Amino acid sequence: MEKDYVLYLRVGDRVYHKKHTRWGMGIVVEERRSELPGGFCYVRVDFQDGKVRIFDNNFRSASCCYYAGIEKIDVEEEDLARKLRQKLKKQKKREKPPLKLKK
Repeated sequence: MEKDYVLYLRVGDRVYHKKHTRWGMGIVVEERRSELPGGFCYVRVDFQDGKVRIFDNNFRSASCCYYAGIEKIDVEEEDLARKLRQKLKKQKKREKPPLKLKK
């Protein structure tokens, strides 16, 4: 049997919604796919606002979560940004505070 779907997200992927930024970051907590031809493929995403939302996960479908505004967060890029922020914090701590002039 040939698959008639292409999956976009996998369990553990970190995502955000371009149009609903107030939802915060989300993590894919469940992935389901139908064994029947033409069946649905969907994912459950747990967002920071506390709600779990369900999206179509078939990249070949016009209603795929990608086309609806869900985008993956590149983990490598995020790790690099976190390391850079930590490095900047350390540099700021090393800087000496400006001298106060006595009157």
